Amino acid sequence: MAQPSPEQPRTRTPLPKSQLAATWLIQLAEPITATVIFPFAPEAIRRTGITRGDESKTGYYAGITESAFFITEALTVYFWGRASDRFGRRPILILGPLGLSFAMVGFGLSNKFWLLVLFRCLQGVFNGNIGVAKTVIAELTDDTNVGDAFAVTPFLWSVGVTIGPILGGLLANPQDRWPIFNDSPLFREHHYLLPCLAAGGLSFAIFIVSLVTLKETHPNLAKKAKPNSRTPLLQDGRPTVDYGAAGEEGHQEPAKPLRSPPLSEVATRSVMVVIGNYCLMSFNNASLDVLTPLMYSTSIPAGGLGLTPFKIGRIMFAFGVVNAVMQIGLTSFLIRRWGAPKTFTVSAFCGLLAFTAFSCESYLARLAGYIDWRVILALVVQWSFAIMISPTYGAAHVLIVHSAPSPEALATTNGLAQMLCSATRALAPTAASSLFALSLETHALGGFLVYALLIFSMTVLVWWSLMLPRVSLGK
Repeated sequence: MAQPSPEQPRTRTPLPKSQLAATWLIQLAEPITATVIFPFAPEAIRRTGITRGDESKTGYYAGITESAFFITEALTVYFWGRASDRFGRRPILILGPLGLSFAMVGFGLSNKFWLLVLFRCLQGVFNGNIGVAKTVIAELTDDTNVGDAFAVTPFLWSVGVTIGPILGGLLANPQDRWPIFNDSPLFREHHYLLPCLAAGGLSFAIFIVSLVTLKETHPNLAKKAKPNSRTPLLQDGRPTVDYGAAGEEGHQEPAKPLRSPPLSEVATRSVMVVIGNYCLMSFNNASLDVLTPLMYSTSIPAGGLGLTPFKIGRIMFAFGVVNAVMQIGLTSFLIRRWGAPKTFTVSAFCGLLAFTAFSCESYLARLAGYIDWRVILALVVQWSFAIMISPTYGAAHVLIVHSAPSPEALATTNGLAQMLCSATRALAPTAASSLFALSLETHALGGFLVYALLIFSMTVLVWWSLMLPRVSLGK
């Protein structure tokens, strides 16, 4: 059969939706469990007594709590990836939501600060397999549909950050909101157990579904499938590995063992440029996630908006719904239309504009003494730009996959990217919340020091993104 001309556009391969759906569900557990505590975390920290009644110190301890999640994720993500090379993708993936369900319940039962940190660490450990999920997606796709598959990731994050905050805001302090919980000593003692039970229950349901439906994708451990027309990702023009497909004579070739390449072979210049941009974007976005409930819950005279956990949850829920709707098809469309590098740059610039709104909101709230229409307008503008941050992740995942030096290096490249990303995200909560507290205590730059530094960080990201390598995707 004649081979198609290199110039001829390749037919886009249909996505293997059943297996991708199981992997996407596991990815969905991360944003839900990560964001469910956002509406009530500052209040929960104050209730432990660790701040001794000093509102300005909440930021320091909020940073420790949030950083614990990303530090433990960073310490384990690379090893989860290596473990998946040895034991298979499936057992490593399904272990994540199971562990998350127990860690969330433990967090909800904690009334001491050190216990909050401990169970937040465990959440980070069981979220460390997120790099394995990205490897599975790459193994299930080829270069004609990889952009479509990874475009779902920011959509899932949008759905997760919609579900998580509304659970946290709506279900926190149930004894004060619903009569059915008034006489419950359990919920009167543990004010935040109900939202943690809800998030943990969703994680356990995801564990059950993935246990039943998820199949192994590791080339050497998966059951041999019938040959099909799909071209495995990264094989075009690169060294290939024979995974036991039948040869022309009809006999089965033994599968070659895959070698896990050392970091020195993986950390090429193009790989590190992509990972560097991915890490800095993750740092800035994690800072946005931490500052939002912290700034919104701080009193207006102190530089915040004085909102309750319920109101914060409603704002984050509204953003999440709009963001989820917008991400349906948006990321894949932008990547196909502009390419992954340009999509990343434009989205990063929108993130820069979103950060500038914090200082406007604080200034306008203090000027009026309450939340007036100008503050509401600033909130709408902020979250309108924040919606465009999500496509950076889909673009970054495509760039990471295509920058991998070989198919054998795919899992290690994803593991390295996730490890370094988690490390930088671990710095973000402590850095952002501590700078927030420092800005309030010292009144540096009128209390806006933290916003000025993060705006500078986003400006550096936009400039650095112009150096991203160009990739060619199937149309």
